[in-house]
Amino acid sequence: MDAEEEASWLDALRLAMPAETVTPFRALGDEARQRAEIAIVANPDPSDIAALPKLAFVHSLWAGVERLVSELGPGAPPIVRLVDPSMGRVMAEAVLAWTHYLQRDMPAYARQQREHRWAPLPYRKPESMIVGLLGLGALGAAAAARLLDAGFRVAGWSRSPKALPGVETFTGDEGLAALLSKSDVVVCLLPLTAATRDLLDARRLAEMKPDAALINFGRGPIVVAADLIRALDEEKLSHAVLDVFDKEPLDQASPFWAHPNVTVLPHITAPTDHATAAAVVASSVRDFRLTGRIPGHVDLTRGY
Repeated sequence: MDAEEEASWLDALRLAMPAETVTPFRALGDEARQRAEIAIVANPDPSDIAALPKLAFVHSLWAGVERLVSELGPGAPPIVRLVDPSMGRVMAEAVLAWTHYLQRDMPAYARQQREHRWAPLPYRKPESMIVGLLGLGALGAAAAARLLDAGFRVAGWSRSPKALPGVETFTGDEGLAALLSKSDVVVCLLPLTAATRDLLDARRLAEMKPDAALINFGRGPIVVAADLIRALDEEKLSHAVLDVFDKEPLDQASPFWAHPNVTVLPHITAPTDHATAAAVVASSVRDFRLTGRIPGHVDLTRGY
């Protein structure tokens, strides 16, 4: 992060936990590094974490922790991911907005405008469409509630069985195939783990309904980019709204930029709010101080 963002984080964290000493890593002397108990991190250098031998845990400022899990390794202190309720609300808003974008055929109307064509399309009611959510954690549950309130039918898939009011839920390989085959819009909200990397490959994309659309707000490597391009080129899918990519910023040579059936977003669907995130971190630190327990740390075998 740049100096301005770092300063904003420091202000928010110090305001949220005035009893704690919050210091940038580079400002720590040798003695302070030996005494540091908690590391609050974004994208740290693993050697910086290794230089803090008495850490009780590492608290991420992001919801996604795949990089931390991969780079810090099994011998690292426990990792606590950010679970910010406000992020769920913002993500649910984005899922609903872009689902409406597809439901109201906005990609087709944008194409018509470029071609100077005036051609109204039939209106599709939300009740006539099934939105399939991949991932039914906090983000998926929040998105499901907003979609249901808007009248959409909602299905959901998760690795372990889940039950959500009004949502038809699936699990396992057969469940994933069933959800993909019935959904008009598939929304990926999954974390990146060994099990989800390349999950949506050519085989899985072929299981989607003809003319279905894909929204990926999870992580880029969950979708095999070349397979998605091929499915769009062959008109097996109608459109893809992508906010996450294998490499960010998206490479200028990527075919996604110019593809007529792709909407590219610069990873903006659920930005982290510094104030609310700092409050979540402060709550974790208080719980640790009071109980000695490490709150909600990542299961390294699952990756989240």
